[in-house]
Amino acid sequence: MATSKRRRLVVAVVGVAVVAVLAAVVGPYIYIHFIEGPAPAKLELPKSSSTTSTSQGTAANSSSLEGTWNVGTGSQAGYRVQEVLLGQNATAVGRTSKIWGSLTISGSTVTKASFTVDMASVVSDQSQRNARFDGSIMDVSQYPTATLTLSAPIDLGTIPADGAVEHYNATGDLDMHGVTKSVTFPVTAERIGSGIDVLADIPITFSEWNIANPSVGGFVTTASSGTLEVLLQLTQGAGNPASSSSGSSGSDGGGGPVTVPSTTVPPLQVPSG
Repeated sequence: MATSKRRRLVVAVVGVAVVAVLAAVVGPYIYIHFIEGPAPAKLELPKSSSTTSTSQGTAANSSSLEGTWNVGTGSQAGYRVQEVLLGQNATAVGRTSKIWGSLTISGSTVTKASFTVDMASVVSDQSQRNARFDGSIMDVSQYPTATLTLSAPIDLGTIPADGAVEHYNATGDLDMHGVTKSVTFPVTAERIGSGIDVLADIPITFSEWNIANPSVGGFVTTASSGTLEVLLQLTQGAGNPASSSSGSSGSDGGGGPVTVPSTTVPPLQVPSG
């Protein structure tokens, strides 16, 4: 009789252990792939064009681009970082439309440019992730903005035609989280009517900007680097006003945070620390 009870106890303990393992492995898989759903797609130019040039300005247009071009409505910026939740891969994405700044074109050369992002308004679809981003990761109360300033001119070559997609390289100083570093990155631009759309992905290694790795113990781990995604819709009109209060997430700036698709179930609870 005692032997039978011990066997049942062993079976029960093994059963609990198996259930725990399945919950640890299958639970995150179900959450990421079926409940949370896919991450928002990468930013891209709003209008695709069949006229694409890998050289600088092979499609000519007599209309000048000279003058100042301001960040307008529709512009977005944010981060994309790979996460691992208990062995399951996921992608964390946060964005904002609170961007302001301008670039200047003289002849066929971008002579200067500076753009600022309100970091305090960057949001993802998870409140816990947002809290860590605002606090221990980016400390937006102390570093409310990030600014990219062009440090070398960009030769556009022949002025591109309307609808032509062109590719350039840009070099600038990125001031973020209290650190300023030089960055060089590819830029894709498309001239559309009276506007210019500009797309850029800037790789960021967290340690180079003294940014704490977003990992949460052994529960959620992230890569040591991510991508700063930027889509600028430039206009020669007024553009977005500069924030009157750095770090404010109010109504000033670029029209408020963009909406990142969210789940229809309660968000996953991530342990603090």
